[in-house]
Amino acid sequence: MTGFGAGRGVVNGEEIDVEVRSVNHKYCEVKVRMPRELAALEHEVVRSVKERLARGGVDVAVRRIASGSLVSPRVDVGLAESYARAFAEVQARLGLPGPVTLAEVIAAEGVVRLDERVLDLENVGEALRRAVSAALGQLVAMRAREGEALARDLSSRLDELEGLVERIGALAPQAVETYRTRLAERIAELTRGVALDPARLAQEVAIFADRTDVAEEITRLRSHSAQVRALLDVSEPAGRKLDFLVQEMHREANTIGSKSQHAGIAGLVVALKAEVERMREQVQNVE
Repeated sequence: MTGFGAGRGVVNGEEIDVEVRSVNHKYCEVKVRMPRELAALEHEVVRSVKERLARGGVDVAVRRIASGSLVSPRVDVGLAESYARAFAEVQARLGLPGPVTLAEVIAAEGVVRLDERVLDLENVGEALRRAVSAALGQLVAMRAREGEALARDLSSRLDELEGLVERIGALAPQAVETYRTRLAERIAELTRGVALDPARLAQEVAIFADRTDVAEEITRLRSHSAQVRALLDVSEPAGRKLDFLVQEMHREANTIGSKSQHAGIAGLVVALKAEVERMREQVQNVE
């Protein structure tokens, strides 16, 4: 399912912005982009996402907002003194005018270094947790609205599928009777008036009826449809269960198509498989 959320967390001067995006994915795959100094907290972000989401390709972008400089200068006083003495000594030996200046000492290599400011992981971690929680809250709400629309669509498709199954169930007995009539006519044509053996005809019709019986497949399709409807009403993730049920529906539709030799049923099976395929595409979007 698709969605977007943004959140911000502020704790004792540490400010974190988080954006979360999700797209359709069979599993829950989380990718995190964050500053290098926060890398130790990446596993916590991934865990937070997986606690809230069951499926989706999730991209998390973390940004640390600096309230001041992230680096601070550090002066090596001992080195500066050494430079000052060395400069004064050279100046005296060469007879150069003027004193050694602070600017000259400070400019010397290694006297001043820029060190990264010490990171308070406790504060930044709490700010990150607040930002992630807020962003995920927005994303989940957006996905919930999408889920409601998907549920309505799947429900309407189930109505169509159940109607097709009922029509197939009504035609199935007619297929046997049609075969009986056609077989009797064919035998009469070939035997040219010779009396038919009713027992033999009944046996052939029984064999045909057993071979083309789709009652079990229709029963399973009805059961799968009822289970899908039940899953549409639950609040917990049901995408993988729906995946399985739709695959089973497709399997039953294929079996009916291979068993039946009735033209009307064959046309209904084509429509049934098309509807199941539409459901399969939609189920890929369900968490």
